[in-house]
Amino acid sequence: MWLIDRYSIGLGSPRITLPAPVREALVRWYAGGDARADEEAAIVLVQQARIGEKWIACDCLGSACAPPILLPVFLSDAETYYLRRLTGAGRAEHQPDCPFFRDQATNRISQVRNPETPADPPSGYFEALRPAPEKLAQRPEEDSSDDRTRSASLPKLARLLWRLLNVSGLNVVPPISAEPPERSITQEFRKVSAAAARIEIAPGIELGRALWTHPAALESKRAYATLRSLSPTWPRGHAPQGFLTIYAPEFRGGTIYPADSAPIVIANRVQSPSVRDNPVKGPFLVIVLIGQYPEARGLAPLRAYAQPVFSGNRFVPIESEFERSALRALLRTRKAFARDEIEIAIEKPVFDMLTPLGSCRPDFLLEARSRRTGEIRQLVIEAMGSLSDEHRAAKIARHPKLAAIAPVVCISPEDVDEARIGDILARHLSE
Repeated sequence: MWLIDRYSIGLGSPRITLPAPVREALVRWYAGGDARADEEAAIVLVQQARIGEKWIACDCLGSACAPPILLPVFLSDAETYYLRRLTGAGRAEHQPDCPFFRDQATNRISQVRNPETPADPPSGYFEALRPAPEKLAQRPEEDSSDDRTRSASLPKLARLLWRLLNVSGLNVVPPISAEPPERSITQEFRKVSAAAARIEIAPGIELGRALWTHPAALESKRAYATLRSLSPTWPRGHAPQGFLTIYAPEFRGGTIYPADSAPIVIANRVQSPSVRDNPVKGPFLVIVLIGQYPEARGLAPLRAYAQPVFSGNRFVPIESEFERSALRALLRTRKAFARDEIEIAIEKPVFDMLTPLGSCRPDFLLEARSRRTGEIRQLVIEAMGSLSDEHRAAKIARHPKLAAIAPVVCISPEDVDEARIGDILARHLSE
């Protein structure tokens, strides 16, 4: 095998012959071998080929023929190097018995999701980058999937943001009696910062030391300066990194448009539940990962996840436009119940809940407490909006699991439009 100039056909000179040990390690890594030495050697080769603007030519057709070509690729979303076969009209094909005849499995974060997609809390520290070469492994991480399976997968940044919302309690709407006199975006971010002080990003380093809640931290480069000052003392085995959580009315592609600052350009496309098949309007609570990739020049905003939230003064996460409408209806109903001395609290679970039938995640979990009797009742609220047949079937199939938590109440768009939510809840709470 040879290293050849990018865009060349690979015949003649200049081409650099790969040493036999390196070629053998590359083949074993491509084929899925689990030897750490092979993985490191292959990753270094692929990384250096990219930096040196080289392609890798296969020798399975011999040295006199135009060789099949492999492109070194860095998939930023999954922090993965891999080799992609260059195919098409006029391109040489590998021999059927060549290890490179088939595609190498890649790590892609799919946006195909349904109610059965597991959402477990991220384990360990609040971090999304790992030191090289560990973060450059071929094998998928726990939050990645082989794109060819079209399986759903949750980005690591999504689960980290949900963890922050869960710890801060921002995914819970308290009873009216426990609400502050006024709600504001400042108070919401204050809760985020307080939660960050209780989470570690690495041993001995609190997330609060590397978390910012306003775009000014990037504009002034204060975030970069802080990370540089922390880097020399960052614990071994953990990559220096920081996070920015911001409020944004919209994002497009790899650009975030905060409410009160200039647009922020991310190195990769912003991920979100708001996709073509499920468009969700802003506002969004966005978490931005700040760090350095092997090929990056200095620190930069690398990745971002934009979570739709109910409003700027209530950071309850939502997954669809109808969930926002359903939550708005539940908030209105809460006031009517309060007049009848029934306090209503609403939780938007961000992680799966265990039941005897398996794990599941309700759209909303409602708790009603009578001030007269002290009795507490719970209901699982399912937002049955405009769903595809597949999505609707998946939601219905999980109802037995949800019923193991509490009685299940399904809310339709007609229920919201015709203001029937209060009557529906009253009927189920009285059963």
